[in-house]
Amino acid sequence: MKQLNLTPHIVCSPEDFAKTVLMPGDPLRAKMIAETFLDAPELVNNVRGVQGYTGYYQGKRVSVMASGMGMPSIGIYSYELFNTFGVENIIRIGSAGGVHPDLKLFDIVIAQGACYSSVYPNQYGLNGTFAPIADFGLLRKAVEECEQRGLPYKVGNVLSTDIFYDEGGAAAALNWRKLGLLAVEMEAAALYSNAARTGKKALCICTISDLFEGGAVTTAEQRQNALTDMIKVALEIAE
Repeated sequence: MKQLNLTPHIVCSPEDFAKTVLMPGDPLRAKMIAETFLDAPELVNNVRGVQGYTGYYQGKRVSVMASGMGMPSIGIYSYELFNTFGVENIIRIGSAGGVHPDLKLFDIVIAQGACYSSVYPNQYGLNGTFAPIADFGLLRKAVEECEQRGLPYKVGNVLSTDIFYDEGGAAAALNWRKLGLLAVEMEAAALYSNAARTGKKALCICTISDLFEGGAVTTAEQRQNALTDMIKVALEIAE
């Protein structure tokens, strides 16, 4: 009989999760990834409808579970996965708004570091400012995989923000161009902070779904189909 590990948001056995978890924001996207790309996917968590699956990709055991939207949400799930369920690597796969002028819709951004407009890292009581960064090994593998596939990508800083409907509008995001920012998303800084605190590995890979300059936006259907390249990159580099 399996022994269950219980947290407020995940209920399953410790061994039900693989060492690597892919984390899209949307529970339905997690379900789609599991059913489309994994062999023998098993639903291992469905607390609050946040679906987590474990299966096999080309013989490699991999899990996928939704993170929800925003740093508080991914902060909760990544904390519990790292600390209670023995997960070693989390790869966020999501969408982002393009800030860098060279980015186009559907380009891939690999977040080397995550600036933030959040109080999330304040919990550590540091006498200074923490700089959340990706695991270099996972980042290097993602770059190599993008190059092998001929995918358009950029590596650099993203902004993790708590605010989707910013009163400053597009101008507030574009102001970050002065420091070479690539894109804006809502989760990477919390994920990278939790990975650093637990001595685990994390990477954020995003597909550009909209552009702050010019207002180009993908449709929901386009996002569903265009994310396939990013998902395959993440599956290939899963350890």
